[in-house]
Amino acid sequence: MSRQLLTLAVLFLGNAFGQGLNILPLAEVRAGMHGTGKTVFRGDRIDDFGVEILGVLENIGPKQSLILARLSGGPLEQTGVMQGMSGSPVYIGGKLIGAVAMAFPFSKEPIAGIRPIEEMLRVGSEPDTGHRQSRGARHVAWNGQDLTAAFSPLEAVAAGGSRLENIATPLSFGGFTQTAIDVFAPRLRALGMEPRQGTTVGGGRLTAMGNPANLKPGSMISVQMMSGDLSIGADGTVTAIDAGRVYAFGHRFFALGPTGLPFARAEVISLMPNLNTSFKLSEAKELMGIISQDRDAAIAGRLGQYANLIPVTIHVRRGARKIESYEMSLIDDRLLAPVLLQMAVFSSIDATERSVGGTSLALQGSIQFADKRAPVELSSYAAADTGSALQASLSAMVPLAYILQGGFDGLKIKSVNFDIDSSDSKHALQIEDVMASRREVHPGDKLSLTTLFTGENGAEVSRTIPIQIPTGCAPGTIFITVADGSQTSVADLRQTLNSTPRSPDQLLETVRRLKGNTRAYARLWRADPDFQVGGSDLPGTPPSVALVLAGTQGIAQTRNSKLSELEIDPGEVLVTGSKTIQIEVKP
Repeated sequence: MSRQLLTLAVLFLGNAFGQGLNILPLAEVRAGMHGTGKTVFRGDRIDDFGVEILGVLENIGPKQSLILARLSGGPLEQTGVMQGMSGSPVYIGGKLIGAVAMAFPFSKEPIAGIRPIEEMLRVGSEPDTGHRQSRGARHVAWNGQDLTAAFSPLEAVAAGGSRLENIATPLSFGGFTQTAIDVFAPRLRALGMEPRQGTTVGGGRLTAMGNPANLKPGSMISVQMMSGDLSIGADGTVTAIDAGRVYAFGHRFFALGPTGLPFARAEVISLMPNLNTSFKLSEAKELMGIISQDRDAAIAGRLGQYANLIPVTIHVRRGARKIESYEMSLIDDRLLAPVLLQMAVFSSIDATERSVGGTSLALQGSIQFADKRAPVELSSYAAADTGSALQASLSAMVPLAYILQGGFDGLKIKSVNFDIDSSDSKHALQIEDVMASRREVHPGDKLSLTTLFTGENGAEVSRTIPIQIPTGCAPGTIFITVADGSQTSVADLRQTLNSTPRSPDQLLETVRRLKGNTRAYARLWRADPDFQVGGSDLPGTPPSVALVLAGTQGIAQTRNSKLSELEIDPGEVLVTGSKTIQIEVKP
């Protein structure tokens, strides 16, 4: 798009957005011009800094340009362009040209890339269609997968041997252990965040809506991803305020698209010079509204609105003794809420339990819904010499992620609660052997099945259960598999987990059918294909019925036919492993 067309575009957008903004279009920006930028260097006072336009980089991204400028004044000669300056407005002749958004790491001079205001105003024209959309980030995986799918097209610009990059968003953690921050930091940095231990105000609980008059272009804001005993805020600067709509950052946050993130006014405690990239150390003060759009060129939101949040409570116990309790609220977002929950659970455990040496963690949880729908009860167990906190936090994250990403925005979560019972011993057993009292049976016969479990220090546990061969079982080979809950769940729900739920009830039923990992499950099956409808098996399907089902949409064909399944309880202990034996059915 030419600079003339960009000028027409901003004039058109001004009919709906930017009515009160005095804008200098990109087409009129020239090298050698001098202007003024606004940002906070200390407290909440907005200070000026100098700006010299070096040139305009046109068409460096899809219909995107960038203004290159040298900044000066205040502490910038010592700090360079700082994290937290993203969104700082820049004016020429009193007219807004854009926001500081990009910089060169390790640069000896404060050279910045300024996002043209025209591109930021486009974000305000996007419809706010819902708080749980996150379409731009749905393809971003958290564990071991490529995270760049949600990155902005203008993530970095090559310039000689250097790269002009989006200024990393400082992510302030309050109440988290340093280990928790270190464990998740690499993944957060891959998303353009720079995590660091921070401070919180009022114990991290931000509930009161502040005076909109306290927020001005150049003010510091903090997007509140989590608040309470544990808090996480992403810091940046306000570029413009127009008719109750706020524009900030000058680049994407997570590229969530339409969203609903609370943001607060923030104050700068101190500036932290750094050889790589300096940053502002700040704290959130009071709520100001919600960020309703998170796009490539900016984030945009509205003043005075409250966000939908998910209350979370975590109790850590050791037997009958309560060690600690945490209360917090998470943003209601498909991608981010499960990740934030995992981090909160991990930190809650890490704060009180040892990280090296045998540890067991019994996790009981509940996901409550806003309507009268029955809650989802969760149960999991982790036991290891190291890494038990990561195991437990992952087991807490997965069900919430499956529910939020199931595609039903009407399924609103009221609260999430967890009780974590810890022990300084590793309680774990492996399925060592499976023995049947008989290897040849007839339909309707009973046999005894004994499972041997082994553990550390020579521990052995055996459990014997009766198994009945179905009366109508056809002659031939059948199998008995004794496996842990995870493997059994995968076998039972393989087809369901790979398909799209058709209703909220079907989605929740899938979560409820996930088996706990403190039990073993004896499954009687044969190597005949069968069918599964809505996650439920249809064993022994007659050939005539199978012919019809095979061509019916929504009905999955399974590789094996499950005849029956029984639970084996070896005690409150982590069970792992799998063993299979064969039984011959005689006519």
